[in-house]
Amino acid sequence: MIKSPELSPPTSAQLDAKDRLAPYRDYFVEPEGGSVIAYLDGNSLGRPLRVTAGNLAAFVQGEWGTSLIRSWGEKWMDEPTAVGDRLGEVVLGAAPGQSFIGDSTSVLLYKLLRAGLDGQPGRNQIVIDRDNFPTDRFIVEGIAAERDAEIVWIDPDPLTGVTAEDVGAVIGPRTAVVLLSHVAYRSGFLADAPTITSMVKAAGGLMMWDISHSIGAVPLELDAWGVDLAVGCTYKYLNGGPGAPALAYVNSSLLSSLRQPIWGWMGAADPFGMSANFEPAATVRRFITGTPPILAMQPLKDMTELIAEVGMDAIREKSIALTEHALALAEELLVPLGAEIASPRDPDRRGSHVSVNHPLFGEVTARLWEQGVIPDFRPPHGLRIGLSPLSTSFAEVQAGIQAIREVLVSLT
Repeated sequence: MIKSPELSPPTSAQLDAKDRLAPYRDYFVEPEGGSVIAYLDGNSLGRPLRVTAGNLAAFVQGEWGTSLIRSWGEKWMDEPTAVGDRLGEVVLGAAPGQSFIGDSTSVLLYKLLRAGLDGQPGRNQIVIDRDNFPTDRFIVEGIAAERDAEIVWIDPDPLTGVTAEDVGAVIGPRTAVVLLSHVAYRSGFLADAPTITSMVKAAGGLMMWDISHSIGAVPLELDAWGVDLAVGCTYKYLNGGPGAPALAYVNSSLLSSLRQPIWGWMGAADPFGMSANFEPAATVRRFITGTPPILAMQPLKDMTELIAEVGMDAIREKSIALTEHALALAEELLVPLGAEIASPRDPDRRGSHVSVNHPLFGEVTARLWEQGVIPDFRPPHGLRIGLSPLSTSFAEVQAGIQAIREVLVSLT
C-alpha cells in the first residue's frame, strides 16, 4: 500500500495570502520607523484605528468645542446606552435596553455583583474560581466581607479551566451568584457559557460572566444563553484605548428588581429633578452612577462599526487560524527548548490568545520588549501571545515566536 505524503502545514506567507481580512490591517496605526516587529499583546491593549485620530479632532471641534454644554441635551445624555445598545447588537447578542458604557471593569463588577447578591434573599453564596483574574477575586472577597456572604471556591485544572462539571459540584440552594470569566486570562480557555449558565439558573442562582477576554474576538449570545449579568473591558479587542470605560449588561428580566449599590444622580429617574431622595430609573440607566466618560467612548464607537462591517463570525474564523498557527509554531520552535503549551488545543475551547510556560519567560519578555517584540508575561512562568484578528498578520506571529526562541536560546 502506497502511503500518501504528509502535507506540510501552510506557511505564514501562504496564510496571509489567503486571509480575507488582511486588508483591514491597514486600518490600524502602524508604529513609526518599524519600532514594533511583532505586537502580540492585543488581548491587553488593542491598537488604535487610523480613523480615530480624525474623529477625536472632529469631536473636539464640533460636539465639544462648538455645541459645548448643549451637547448633553442634544446627544450625550443618551450616549452610554446608545453605545451599549450598538455593542449589544454587534457583539453581545443582546436586545436593546440592557447594556451601557461607564466606569471601569472593576467598578462595574462591584455594582452588578453586589446588586445580584442583594437581589437573592435567602441565598448567601458567591461562586468563583481561584484562577480568575485578581480584580474579580478581590471584588468578590470585598463584597463577601461587606455582606457577610460565603465564597465558594472552584479549583479548576489550569489547562482546561472551569468546566460545567466543576460548577455542578458546588452550586445549590444557597448559591446567589456565580461569577466566571468566559475566556480565562491565563490559558485562554473558553468556558461552555450556555451549559454553565443553564445549570446555574436551574439551581436558582444568577449567572454573571466577565467577558473581558472574549468581547470582540469570540461571538457572544448573552440573551440566547440566558445570561443574567455581564461585564467586560473595551480596550482589548474593542480597541477603545488605555483606560477606556467598560461595558455592562443586565438582563431585562432583572431591571425592575435589582438595585445597584452606588447611587448617583445619573442613575436617578429624573437626573435634573434635584430631588431630595434617590429614585432609580426604570431602565438600565439605574446602573449608571456619575457623569459618563463621553470623550473616552469615542474610539470604542469606531471599532464597533468596523466589527459590524466585518462580522463576528469572520473575526472568530481568523482568530482560530491565528491561534492554531501560533500553537504550531510554539510546538516546533519553543517546546524543544523546554517550554510547555498552557492553552487548550481544541479551538472550540480556546479564545484569541495562547499561553506558553517556561521558567525563563519573565526575563525573555523583558528582553523582547526592548527589541520591539511585544507579548506579555503572567507569573509565574506564562508568556501570553494575544492575537487581535483584525490587526495581526500570520507573518507577525511567526516573527514574534522566532524572536522568543532566539532570546530563550541566548539565555540557556
